[in-house]
Amino acid sequence: MKALVFAAGLGERMRPLTDHTPKPLIEAGGKPLIVWHLEKLAAMGVRDVVVNTSWLADQFPATLGDGAQWDLRLHYLYEGDTPLETGGGMLNALAVLGDSPFLLVNGDIWTDFDFARLPSEPAGLAHLVMIDPPGYATQGDFALDEAGLVRRDGTQRLTYSGIGVYRPALLDDWQRHVDEQAGVASNGKPRFRLAPILRAHMDTDGIRGERHAGRWTDVGTPERLAELERTLVNPPR
Repeated sequence: MKALVFAAGLGERMRPLTDHTPKPLIEAGGKPLIVWHLEKLAAMGVRDVVVNTSWLADQFPATLGDGAQWDLRLHYLYEGDTPLETGGGMLNALAVLGDSPFLLVNGDIWTDFDFARLPSEPAGLAHLVMIDPPGYATQGDFALDEAGLVRRDGTQRLTYSGIGVYRPALLDDWQRHVDEQAGVASNGKPRFRLAPILRAHMDTDGIRGERHAGRWTDVGTPERLAELERTLVNPPR
């Protein structure tokens, strides 16, 4: 299995920390956020990892090299000055990821979720890891029913963690499902979000998932980073 790490975000809410460092390269617990993911991916046998980049893109190869120190092969895909959003970024990476299911993880999160738990062949078009809504986003994104199907709405509304396994076929006919925010970046590549495509396939039972009850942080603000640092130094018992 190959993996895709989303690392192209501008990190605007993390400024001034991200003025000179892309968010996935900000350190927590003594190493960059993205390195926590790379170590897990290597441990489960992944060898090829695509890292999509935009803001301060040159810092990724300068910091991570070619991935050999983790027994990985890192493939950097520069999206241009304007990130292609989640859907456009995934579409842009398919040429390297190939036709098989791949693991996706957001480069700016920290979690104790074990990537090895994920199915190598999802039953549907995608298998999403969901978490209880954090305090700053209490409404959640989707619902998870008793059969493990992800729904637009429901009684058990959860937040997408930024971790999942996807089949490339999810993006077949992507133009039919994108929303009004879709467009074209300055380099001519499609720029669109993934969420509307996921919602469209939820209606035909194409998206499955699981709930992770462990630790997870979206390192979206300096305050959350500081809180994560505290928990890594003094982990909860």
